[in-house]
Amino acid sequence: MEILILLIGIACFALTIIIHEVAHGWMADRLGDPTARLLGRLTLNPIPHIDLYGTILLPVFLILIHSPFLFGWAKPVPFDPYNLKDPKKDSALISLAGPAANLIIATILAIIYRFIPNQVVSGLIAQIVEFNVALAVFNLIPIHPLDGGKILVGILPNKEAHEFDNFMNQFGIILLIFIIFPIFGGISIISYFLYPIISFILNLLIPGFGTI
Repeated sequence: MEILILLIGIACFALTIIIHEVAHGWMADRLGDPTARLLGRLTLNPIPHIDLYGTILLPVFLILIHSPFLFGWAKPVPFDPYNLKDPKKDSALISLAGPAANLIIATILAIIYRFIPNQVVSGLIAQIVEFNVALAVFNLIPIHPLDGGKILVGILPNKEAHEFDNFMNQFGIILLIFIIFPIFGGISIISYFLYPIISFILNLLIPGFGTI
């Protein structure tokens, strides 16, 4: 039973990541760029989206070592900014679509959770809610290549946006690795900021989440 629950959890986490990417492609298509649709990426079929390391191996490894933070990725959905009417603003909307989709799913599942009497099933639903909230919040960090960095570029005035984008293209990955690496007592810097936000949202969706 534990192995089955583990496999279901991994599958649900992979689906969470895939929905995140599909949302990017869907928004791009709505804004005039059909790239994702033409490449067959507007589908929940996992095969076009799976990244061996980010979608399967890394999440499995983190689950097996009982990591307090589950992380992963699917193949990014491409889009062509030259097909967009307002590339700066529309790129930000495309980036925002991924986290927004995860929060919408988390809200819907949290409502369903209230009507499920079976503890095993409700516990799995609560875990999927947590996956979606954590993925949304993590991706809103304003650092490239995360969605938050691209959203901030779309919000800033042109000069500041250009300077920020150039800086993040050069140092974003290094900065991201630094803040997620467990330096202080086995806890990453970003955890001090993310966990309170994630816990707050989870408790809004499922009151008493930490005690379920």
